[in-house]
Amino acid sequence: MSVMRILESHVAGVWSAPPVGTEGRPIRNAVTGEAISVVSSEGVDMGAVLAHARTVGGPALREMTFHERSLLLKAVGQLLLSPEVKEELYAVSRTTGATDADSWIDIDGGAGVLLTYSSKSRKELPNAKVALDGAPEVLSRDGSFLAAHIHSPRRGAFVHINAFNFPVWGMLEKFAPSFIAGVPSIVKPASQTAHLTEAAVRIILEAGILPEGSLQLICGGVGDLLDRLDAQDAVGFTGSATTARMLRAHPNVIDNAVRFTAEADSINSAVLAPSSGPGTPEFDLFVAEVVKEMSTKAGQKCTAIRRAFVPAVYADAASEALAEAITALRVGDPNDESVTMGALASHEQRDEVARSVETLRSAAEVVVDSCEWHGVDPEVGAFHAPTLLRATDVDAPVIHDTEAFGPVATLVPYDGIDHAVELVGRGGGSLVASVYGADTVEVAEITTGIAADHGRVLVVDTTMAKASTGHGSPLPHLVHGGPGRAGGGEEMGGMRGVFHHMQRTAIQGSPDALTAITGEYMPGASVAEQKGHPFRLDFETLEVGDSVTTGSRIITRQDIEDFAHWTGDTFYAHMDEDAAARSPIFGGIVAHGYLVLSIAAGLFVDPDEGPVLANYGIDRLRFATPTRPGDEIHVVLTCKRKTLLAGRGYGEVAWATQVINQNGELAATYDVLTMVANAPGVNGAPETPISHDPAGAS
Repeated sequence: MSVMRILESHVAGVWSAPPVGTEGRPIRNAVTGEAISVVSSEGVDMGAVLAHARTVGGPALREMTFHERSLLLKAVGQLLLSPEVKEELYAVSRTTGATDADSWIDIDGGAGVLLTYSSKSRKELPNAKVALDGAPEVLSRDGSFLAAHIHSPRRGAFVHINAFNFPVWGMLEKFAPSFIAGVPSIVKPASQTAHLTEAAVRIILEAGILPEGSLQLICGGVGDLLDRLDAQDAVGFTGSATTARMLRAHPNVIDNAVRFTAEADSINSAVLAPSSGPGTPEFDLFVAEVVKEMSTKAGQKCTAIRRAFVPAVYADAASEALAEAITALRVGDPNDESVTMGALASHEQRDEVARSVETLRSAAEVVVDSCEWHGVDPEVGAFHAPTLLRATDVDAPVIHDTEAFGPVATLVPYDGIDHAVELVGRGGGSLVASVYGADTVEVAEITTGIAADHGRVLVVDTTMAKASTGHGSPLPHLVHGGPGRAGGGEEMGGMRGVFHHMQRTAIQGSPDALTAITGEYMPGASVAEQKGHPFRLDFETLEVGDSVTTGSRIITRQDIEDFAHWTGDTFYAHMDEDAAARSPIFGGIVAHGYLVLSIAAGLFVDPDEGPVLANYGIDRLRFATPTRPGDEIHVVLTCKRKTLLAGRGYGEVAWATQVINQNGELAATYDVLTMVANAPGVNGAPETPISHDPAGAS
């Protein structure tokens, strides 16, 4: 028999065990029933935990840019995916009842969240400490008074109170956006599976990748931590709706308007469309996904399908197909690679599922509730047979508000799309629903009907089935949450999750002041004295506000006709004098917009080899005034934004570009995006300069 290990918390920079003699809560191997760990937060000073996050972790994170933090997140993700780390964590995960396929979702999936956030944040956020939210607002006629919204890191901590079902992913999907935002995390895992969370945190912290104080771990209860939170802090909770209500109603949470996000109960649905009956591919996809969701993590997923809706005429066929697929499952010891479904996380969880099944049976009949066990004693381990019920009273409230958090689903017949939409809505708000059907009119009606009750809807047909990540897979790109009983919150969702941990502030002031605050050139701000053509400046020498005003060129009717000939763009406004004259917009022949851009590029592009390596796009293009034959245009090109791309030898530079005609009118405005080389030897750039005279005149 192995010796029970007392789990430690990592707080204020050290690993801390409960005082000797503390009883704590035993953690048992879900497969064998053997007690393997004890968990307790006795002796943890919650005030010190919060102070460490605020005074050590927060300042360290705020000293970094979004990109610097994202690279650390990438390193943690890669660490967790290394073979030796995965082997260690998978072994612990099996004691929670998880198969290796389940562990892949939890461990590899959690690492994948880190890598996704690292990549997205470097693509979508500046290499800066604050982020702009939208375009600036001009508040005065002369342009001397502007406003801009910025996102800046909050100065508090993010307290995770996590569920037992995903000990690694559940932590990392909250940690990733918080870390990118520059806010430290305090993680409190559920006791049943805290030993796996502790193992993962220990590996991460011992690698020395993260700044001190950016990640702390409390194994056990949170004590008086919630009493100590203030308006800069946030709480992210995953668990039951009952507990969510209690935490949300905590007096200090209310008094200080602490940001609180909950992911709670969810009676998720799968809906088979009326025309997708037996014999169609969508019927088979529906059956396969329902059974997959029942068996993955032994049904212990907040996104698992609990209600499977089918047209009443297909109820018998669906019942038979589901029963056949369920009996093909191999249930038992997750150490056996052939096993497809393991144990629940604890005996308490098993007993809770059994009680929920009894509740459901008051309005449903059992289709399947037994299985063959492989290599286990189901009474000793926390096992529950996969159970399929069929509603006998589809209107009974228990069908729509009882969540059996295990390998249980209820088949619910419906009569018509309106009936299906109404029944799905009785779930009171859910995380996810899936709709199966090839008839786009049917699936559109179902999807739009149920969308308001869900955080996510997956629409499945044969054209995307192979590529689909599945009903039960929350993705870091998409919001994970739902209305009503599902908690009313949102997690992840790409940068939406990051900005949840930041303060959005409207800043008003002069163009120069806002340029200094945001790090991005604002309309009307002062421009730097010219140092020669800015395209001859390397990334380090170039400064936001560096500008050049080009010479001018007259656009002729021949230019317009030649452009039409070479491109094939013979739109009437460029070629037909009478038709163009009748236009309420143009009133005569005008130049192609892309001709204007091309000539503008000819005015500002410096042709020689130099620090500007490539033009890779244009943002925010608008044509403000038509350009007519005989108009004379010039360009004002200003360095708007610089974003260092770490380790590549170059950075991204956005140039605010204004095309102006002889009357001083704005003809076009846009941002030109270029890659600009670093100075020799900087950021991975070659030691030999790209240009012999990078600061010289063009």
